[in-house]
Amino acid sequence: MRLDLLSKLMAERAARRAAILVTELETGAQRLVTPEDATADPLAADLRKAFRTGKSGAVGEGPSRAFLTVEVPPPRLVVIGAVHISQALAPLARVAGYDMVIIDPRTAFATPERFPDVPLIAQWPDQALPEVGVDPFTALIALTHDPKIDEPALEAGLRAGCFYVGALGSRRTHAKRLERLAARGLSADDTARIHAPIGLDIGAVSPGEIAVAVLGEVIAALRKEKVAAARPEAAE
Repeated sequence: MRLDLLSKLMAERAARRAAILVTELETGAQRLVTPEDATADPLAADLRKAFRTGKSGAVGEGPSRAFLTVEVPPPRLVVIGAVHISQALAPLARVAGYDMVIIDPRTAFATPERFPDVPLIAQWPDQALPEVGVDPFTALIALTHDPKIDEPALEAGLRAGCFYVGALGSRRTHAKRLERLAARGLSADDTARIHAPIGLDIGAVSPGEIAVAVLGEVIAALRKEKVAAARPEAAE
């Protein structure tokens, strides 16, 4: 690999940005493609799929055949609320390969005893999130039911372009939430990205079932181009 491409690739990796090294198999020519560059690239469709799946491999036919070396930051979950659903979600996220951090200013809930293997930040989201650094490879999940805690986090996730932003609550609760987020300066297009009620519509009732539904929706948002709109009427 050329030194300039290697330097750029390392810089993208350090900044938690995705990039793909395209190596033309017939000529050996190489180029580094970012998501912003992909639309204008001759391999646009293959690159979009590779960014979505995170899988390297050969694509194309004949002279256009190329090998894509995919560098995608590991996805992570930033969960707002040290609640029962979070307790159930933590081991599932670990098995699925997601790093997870929990933010909750309520120190009675955010304790190492309740979450022995999960990083906890006992601060308000507007204090904690700048340090955590949410980004397009972050799923932000708001579970406290407290607007003072959830909504600043939802705003931060939307403005950062998180690949998934979800919030617990009924449709009625979410309608009121949308009004308050609009008052914070978010557009209807912005707030339409919130998955609420949260999770896939599998009839989940218990915290464990809701955690499965949420993680399934997160995975679909990361790996699929479109996610079905159907979601449960309410959770917890």
